[in-house]
Amino acid sequence: MLTRIFKPLLLGLLLAGGVVLAAPQAAAPESEEPAPKDVSTAPYNDPSIPTEIISLAPGVPEIEAKSYLLVDFQSGEELAGINPGMRIEPASITKLMTAYIMYQELGKGRVKLEDEVLISEKAWKMEGSRMFVELGKKVQFEKLLKGMIIQSGNDAAVALVEHLAGSEEAFVERMNKTAADLGMNDTHYMNVTGWPAQNHYTTARDIVKLVTALITDFPEWYKLYSIKEFSYNNIKQQNRNKLLWRDPTVDGLKTGHTESAGFCLVASAKRDNMRLISVVLGAKSEEERANTSQRLLEYGFRTFETHQLYGAGAVLETARVWKGEKTEVPAGVIGDLFVSITKGRYDQLKGGIQLDKGIDAPIKRGDRLGTIIITDQELGKVVKETPLLALEDVPEGGWWRSLVDGIQKFFAD
Repeated sequence: MLTRIFKPLLLGLLLAGGVVLAAPQAAAPESEEPAPKDVSTAPYNDPSIPTEIISLAPGVPEIEAKSYLLVDFQSGEELAGINPGMRIEPASITKLMTAYIMYQELGKGRVKLEDEVLISEKAWKMEGSRMFVELGKKVQFEKLLKGMIIQSGNDAAVALVEHLAGSEEAFVERMNKTAADLGMNDTHYMNVTGWPAQNHYTTARDIVKLVTALITDFPEWYKLYSIKEFSYNNIKQQNRNKLLWRDPTVDGLKTGHTESAGFCLVASAKRDNMRLISVVLGAKSEEERANTSQRLLEYGFRTFETHQLYGAGAVLETARVWKGEKTEVPAGVIGDLFVSITKGRYDQLKGGIQLDKGIDAPIKRGDRLGTIIITDQELGKVVKETPLLALEDVPEGGWWRSLVDGIQKFFAD
């Protein structure tokens, strides 16, 4: 039951018609990790799993890929996609996680950009895309980081993780723990480069979670993904993300390719106050992954708009609390709350709150107390639901408060 109906909000979301159905000598070629043709395991392409289609507005372009997803960065809304939860080999997109952990370690001061990293035989022998480091030489950490991000260097990635964790195997354990911490429940890593391996997989939806965390947590390092070229050892290599040249609003992120994974691209672009993230996995060619990613982004910016509903800490309701030191707690949103809507539907939105029944102490800040419901009045359709959260702690009261409130709660119910 809606306990309060707000005035029409300056917010937005509803995508009309939306429905969810179910020793080296030259630069490495685009074949980043030439590999066996089939290393996929059953979850990747299981025909018994029904196709999941996300289409929140008409006009979604036709995309030739195993899986794709378009997401609004600020609202988290999935705007379009096919099979975003399908487990697929990620190829060099794996290096987004490798880099994410590097940024964590740089922030903690455990490694420094000026560190000199000794190149091991394993790093030197890495196949596929390379930065072309030399065996036994020391290379500055910052150069290796750029070589991994801009040139997608497998040799750079291995050298970095050996410097940080002692071995690739130890670092992979950290990658899988970090994936779990980020809620990437359909991701499992076997190496730091994306070289094909059994049980090395992720999903478009999990990639978006990682990219969202990367942009949010490390905006200063995110800038590296927009650099178009990098030179090392007298070899200049270009960033393989072709959209950096085609669209000035695109500022990242990462390509990937193996024979078994196909051509993959994770891209992000920002126009005015709106940032979109697109993931295309398993395209048929380098050109196709760029073209489909570009079409997805153009569709998103042409069709949708983003609005902030409430600022961080906004109080939307006061909830009755039983058996606590206080009888009420302010409820609202912890962080900024955004919504994505099809253009022109902003004025049709109305917000309401549904409080949970029988809220007992103790309560911690961030506990769910109910649901914020956004409705398109004209269509009579709920277009967004998000948790209503406690904005303060409420410790448990004493025995007398528990007794009195227990009796009152009984009759109130």
